[in-house]
Amino acid sequence: MYSQEKCLGCEACVGACEQNACILTSDGIVTNQDLCILCGKCAEACPTKATEMSGEQLPISDIMTIISSEKSLMDDSGGGVTFSGGEPLMHPDLLIPLLDECGSLGIHRCVDTTGLASTELLVQVASKTELFLFDLKLMDSERHLRYTGVNNKTILNNLRLLADLDVDIIIRVPLIEDVNDDDQNIQATAEFIAALPGKTRGVNLLPFHHAAAKKHEKLGHHYDAALLGEPDQKRQLEIVDLFMNFGVSASIGG
Repeated sequence: MYSQEKCLGCEACVGACEQNACILTSDGIVTNQDLCILCGKCAEACPTKATEMSGEQLPISDIMTIISSEKSLMDDSGGGVTFSGGEPLMHPDLLIPLLDECGSLGIHRCVDTTGLASTELLVQVASKTELFLFDLKLMDSERHLRYTGVNNKTILNNLRLLADLDVDIIIRVPLIEDVNDDDQNIQATAEFIAALPGKTRGVNLLPFHHAAAKKHEKLGHHYDAALLGEPDQKRQLEIVDLFMNFGVSASIGG
């Protein structure tokens, strides 16, 4: 990740890069992604941390060392580990062993998911997880396909399945103005949640924000969310009331 405002133009990163992937331009340092091998030497050489590594690949043993070091804090706070992303269910070869390791240590496990995964995998993960954070975006399958690239049949079926398994679920609805905040979608969503088997479940409403814009800039990506916005506070409160009409408790944030 690169922050031009921190850059001195000293070219320390250029000299450190053995792949010749870093170039100083009038717009600051530009990285040729075709040449970059993510070795991190440019970040190590940068005196102001204008260039920095935002993550690293680690073996399961190293990840568990980090998690285990926080166990006393988790025990005191009642917290645990949340597996998020991206979509953690896309990486079962890592997720399943990590869930098993955390379970053996008595660490509370939470999986944050879109629900787009095979039923078999979801059932396997559910047997190793104390809590799901489950995103629910749109109820109409064609609109879901338009905005996300996939229909919602598998997602809705998987949410019904989890509810039938009686695992703890917090349903989260991202609110995007003129995308899914209309009465028709909100009422359909509330009706669907109210009809789920098992215990009554609340909903966290997550108003859209542009927090990712700066990250995209640092990564050299184009970020265009001009057509996406946050419903105003009045509309958010109206949506809370719409959920309540179906006996579903909804809160802003979460």
